[in-house]
Amino acid sequence: MDMQPSQLEPRLFLASDLEAALELNNANAPAVGEIDRATLEFLIEHSLYSFAIGDKSLHAFCITFAPGAPYTSVNYQWFSQKYPDFVYLDRIVVGESMRNKSLGAKLYAAIEQRMIKDRCAPLLTCEVNLNPPNEGSIRFHNRIGFREVGQQDSKPGLTVSMLAKTIQ
Repeated sequence: MDMQPSQLEPRLFLASDLEAALELNNANAPAVGEIDRATLEFLIEHSLYSFAIGDKSLHAFCITFAPGAPYTSVNYQWFSQKYPDFVYLDRIVVGESMRNKSLGAKLYAAIEQRMIKDRCAPLLTCEVNLNPPNEGSIRFHNRIGFREVGQQDSKPGLTVSMLAKTIQ
């Protein structure tokens, strides 16, 4: 597949990305929670930053939240109780055929650059599955500077590592 470099750079998430993002998200369960269209629309509407990669087809996307969002995720709530000022990365999804092409790293870089530009928060937070383990994600987050700040059982059978990275 021959792609222009611009097709592999993060851009703002568009309403026209919804269907492809929903399909991409649900194809990546259980690494990310399966959702329906109404939930995805809610997440995008209340997000702080949402980015996507891909023009003709969607290759990756991410959704973040600031404190005070009307979001009931137990992991988001955990960070809300612990930190007054943060950006929470709710989900980042990269299509299977586009893995190991630095798209995840590009999305994280886009979030961090926007956080610095907007001077919005000193911490980028997220969680990674420990049980069942998501070894690739654990290695990736360690490599790009995240540290564990806690663990929690998000739901029966799912233990997550709560991660944070200082953004300056």
